[in-house]
Amino acid sequence: MTHEIMPWRRKKGGLSFPLGDQSPFVALHQRMNDLFDDFFGEFDAGLSRYGSRFMTMPSIDVSETDDDVRVTADLPGMDEKDVQVVLENDILTIKGEKKQEHEEKKQNYHMVERSYGQFQREISLPAGVDREKIKATFKKGVLKVVLPKTPESKSTQKRIAISSE
Repeated sequence: MTHEIMPWRRKKGGLSFPLGDQSPFVALHQRMNDLFDDFFGEFDAGLSRYGSRFMTMPSIDVSETDDDVRVTADLPGMDEKDVQVVLENDILTIKGEKKQEHEEKKQNYHMVERSYGQFQREISLPAGVDREKIKATFKKGVLKVVLPKTPESKSTQKRIAISSE
């Protein structure tokens, strides 16, 4: 039944390729499979396994104002003791580990489930961050890091007028 749907394998009046040759359709099909495998292979590299569910790297928002750079990371189900924030050179690193354990005891069985997972995100920051005044807060699974700018970095911005010709 399948052979009737694929015209390059039809024997009656359609295209026919010997088994040793590869049709252009089969080659295209294989290349498309490779493309999707490459794409989803990279996607899977960003996943951490937590129990029976997959959890992606935490989402991070970065915004910049005239006075500071703000980084917000969503870390549901985690506590501040499970998270580390490090600034080295001009790279802010947020890393953590999630450990969960579920124990259930019933009359006929005793079940214990454990899951572990680590993540690490690195964010390149602009020059001119005041390292002595950085503040990080953690509330209800949301990490907020405020990186104030130095006075020198605030004054280096100059607006340039645009003229029409």
